[in-house]
Amino acid sequence: MVGPGSLVLIGAVALIIFGPKKLPEIGRAAGKTLKEFKNATQGILDEDNDKKDKENSLENSKNE
Repeated sequence: MVGPGSLVLIGAVALIIFGPKKLPEIGRAAGKTLKEFKNATQGILDEDNDKKDKENSLENSKNE
C-alpha cells in the first residue's frame, strides 16, 4: 500500500526528472490512456454479456 509519505516522494522525484512544465502533459496522457483502456474493457464486457444473453435466450426457447 502506498502511504502519503511515499506519494510525496514519488511526486518530488517526478518533478526532478520531468520538470514542472512536463508533468501536466504526462498526467493528461496517462488519463487519456486509462480512459481508452476503460472503454475497451467495457466494450469487451458488453460483448461478453450480449453473448451470454443470446445463449440464455436460445436455451430458454429450446426448453419451451
